[in-house]
Amino acid sequence: MAKQRMVAALMGDGSIDLVQQDVPELRPGAVLVEVHASLVSPGTELGGWRNLKARAENPDPDAKPRPFGYQNSGIVLEVGEGVEEFKPGDRVACMGGGYALHTNYSVVPHHLCVALPDNVSFAQGAYNHLAATALMALRRGQPEFGEFCCVAGLGVVGQLTAMLYQLAGNYVIGWDMIPMRLEVARGWGIAGTVEVGTEDEVQATADFTGGHGLDSAVIAFGGNADKALDGLTRCMKLSPDGHHWGAIVVVGGATYTVPSNTTNIDIRRSSRTGPGYHDEAWEYGPAYPPVFMRWTTQSNLQLCLRLISEGRLNVDCLTTHTVPLEKARTAVDEMMQDPDGILGVVFEMSH
Repeated sequence: MAKQRMVAALMGDGSIDLVQQDVPELRPGAVLVEVHASLVSPGTELGGWRNLKARAENPDPDAKPRPFGYQNSGIVLEVGEGVEEFKPGDRVACMGGGYALHTNYSVVPHHLCVALPDNVSFAQGAYNHLAATALMALRRGQPEFGEFCCVAGLGVVGQLTAMLYQLAGNYVIGWDMIPMRLEVARGWGIAGTVEVGTEDEVQATADFTGGHGLDSAVIAFGGNADKALDGLTRCMKLSPDGHHWGAIVVVGGATYTVPSNTTNIDIRRSSRTGPGYHDEAWEYGPAYPPVFMRWTTQSNLQLCLRLISEGRLNVDCLTTHTVPLEKARTAVDEMMQDPDGILGVVFEMSH
């Protein structure tokens, strides 16, 4: 078993470099994984690629290295006491803050791991956490077949959310300010797109819905969302007495002030992968009874990987950069020349 591991860390100068750590102790209910790929979640982990570039331009010499990452995939090397569903040699996808880092070895609670289908690559499996986050946003939104939905923000989570809403039978229009993201969405088949700041998103969305208005929407970006919330509210379906109706899901860390014209719109936050995550007794211990808890974090992960395996959730088109972990610093420095050209970044580990 490895005693040391290399972990990607955010440095005070805005770069991403490697630090050396001890491999965590394998405790009961956990698995030791030889990691082969991990996926960056730029909004949560870095504050966004534009923010990372700004940090590089205004370095903080006193900042300590901050290891990061929460989704990876690899091969089980060893299982802790009480783990029965995995064995050494199994291919798995893993998630969890503080567990599934950008590293060559992870120790992860068994309920935050799922089997990787034979036809799913390690790079594809590394999308597990963000895919489950998008799936949970769908569950919170409770869309009905045939409805109109808008996803505002087409980063990785927004793209995955839009895909899942369309799989659920919705007609989805995506909003973003970055043309590359809109191009990616059109490539996998989103029903409509709007380049915010160039096009009139309210009029374009009204045209998209044939005047019906949106039934639902998702805000899938961080930072202040007041403008997006106001625009989406004006796009929602309108009753004869002048009240907007529908549901808006906020997935992630966006902040906003609720305008008075939201009236009958439900605003629902969704920032998790499903029940169980952050419940340490469940993560390391026994499962919730499936008859009462059909969809947990683990069963959401399993469904997402099945959709990837069946070709119904296209994560390959989201990967713009694949970087060997040991070359993280130089590769990310080069990528920062065009932060708007970055979407999915996969680190690959050599063994």
